[in-house]
Amino acid sequence: MGALVGLGVGLGLLLIWSAFALPQAGSRKSRSTGRLQDLLARAGLGAVTPRSLAIVCGAAGLAAMLFIQVISRAFPVALAFGLMAAYLPVAVVAGRARRRQREFAEVWPEAVDNLASGVRAGMSLPEALAGLSKRGPEPLRPAFEKFALDYQVTGRFAESLDRLKSELADPVGDRVVEGLRIAREVGGGELGRLLRNLSTYLRDDARTRSELESRQAWTVNGARLAVAAPWLVLFLLCFQPEVISRYSSPGGAAVIFGGASCCLVAYRLMVRIGRLPVERRILA
Repeated sequence: MGALVGLGVGLGLLLIWSAFALPQAGSRKSRSTGRLQDLLARAGLGAVTPRSLAIVCGAAGLAAMLFIQVISRAFPVALAFGLMAAYLPVAVVAGRARRRQREFAEVWPEAVDNLASGVRAGMSLPEALAGLSKRGPEPLRPAFEKFALDYQVTGRFAESLDRLKSELADPVGDRVVEGLRIAREVGGGELGRLLRNLSTYLRDDARTRSELESRQAWTVNGARLAVAAPWLVLFLLCFQPEVISRYSSPGGAAVIFGGASCCLVAYRLMVRIGRLPVERRILA
């Protein structure tokens, strides 16, 4: 009887643990995958899956680790460079996403002015949006070409706007699209004024952000140089076997990974302190 009671209690505890632990693991995985998917979308690489990016990261890290291991014969050094190389594809995608967002921020005022001109000329809102595929700024034309084709095929304005938001994956684009959606639903009497005010706001915001970024650029570049310099020296030491072999010991490994931790913490702290307010996507 006691064995049955113990078995029942153990089974109950197992079920309680699984109910709390397993969904949390799945949610962490889905959040991580969602962040990677959002990063790829903001970089204009929506067709690339997070799994593909993870495979590229793994391949880059393994290739770098093997290369450094061959020339240095020091596994801690090879592991450190392998980890850095594994993160490199993510850093490249993040840099591409930032450049794309800055490029979009610079051309959105022109696109909104073009849209306002089309509305004032008597074009319907879908026609004015489709016209941006030919008259709009060059970086935005591919997304509006897909919108024009999608609206021509389906005739559903709201769904075409949703797909346009997904294609742009841009906070400013979200505001423009949602403003147009509201204007379309409640009536277009104030659409011209809305577009003019939005264009003025976007120009002021882009100008202010550009000035702030130019002022802190030297600080960010200096921090990147300070972080990269020790690792460049370490890479050059890999070609001197009698020197680099000292890092194969436990003490050498502690120096390498301690230095890596300090570099990472200092760089992330500098980036967080100097970070400008980041616009979040709305209703994405």
